[in-house]
Order: sequence, then structure tokens, then C-alpha cells
Amino acid sequence: MEYLHTMVRVADLDKALDFYCGKLGLVEMSRINNEKGRYTLVYLAAAGDAERARQTQRPLLELTYNWDPEVYTGGRNFGHLAFAVEDIYATCDKLMKAGVTINRPPRDGHMAFIRSPDQISIELLQKGGAKVPREPWASMPNTGTW
Repeated sequence: MEYLHTMVRVADLDKALDFYCGKLGLVEMSRINNEKGRYTLVYLAAAGDAERARQTQRPLLELTYNWDPEVYTGGRNFGHLAFAVEDIYATCDKLMKAGVTINRPPRDGHMAFIRSPDQISIELLQKGGAKVPREPWASMPNTGTW
């Protein structure tokens, strides 16, 4: 398993960038504007991690700016921890057998979500690109929130 990023939702992207980059000294590594999903993702790295982050895309802080205003309550502004795994299906199977609920199954062979005992959302991403979708994951419904 490899640590990838932490995601934080921000209400005002300009203010957030002023804080994280202008004041804290983080460096913007990349930006994605998603018209269909109506959000912007900005990936930042600590200055000391910037060269490694350019090569590996980690470790990063992901700022998620949803274009439609939302009031974040109950910790919703903190998004998730993200880890790359060698085999998303084997990892999810092992976790399920250990009693962990797979909140968002890896139907696409690429991404799954679980929650910690403290309800911190954890994203699991297939290392090296998506696997071919397969059962039981492909038809497994979401459980709860993630």
C-alpha cells in the first residue's frame, strides 16, 4: 500500500490557495476542472516534496472546490485519505472478511471506499490502472455513505 493524498473540500478556492500556497508555502502541482461534475480539483505538494510529487504524484493535498455552494457540516469538508493498492479486489475481499464494510465497492475495478472506526473515509485506488470489472464487485451496491 502507498499513501497518495488527503482531500479537503474548500468553500472558496481563491482563499484556500492563498492560505495553502501563499501563506503555508505549498506548491500547485496540477488542476482539474470538471464541467460535468461541476468541481475543480487542485493538487498541492509541500515545497520539500515537490520534486518527488512531480515524478510520483504523491504525497499530495487535494483541494476539492464544488462549484455549487454547500455548507459543510459533520466533518464533510474533510474528504478522505487515499491509498494505492496492488490488487483492489484482493484488498476489498480481505477487508470484508475482517468485518470492514465496503461502502463503495470497486465496481469499475479502480476505486473503492471504506470508513475507519472513527468514520474517516478512505479511498482505495488500483495501482497501475483499472482492473477488468468482475463479480461480485460489479453489481454490488453502495452501503451507507463514503
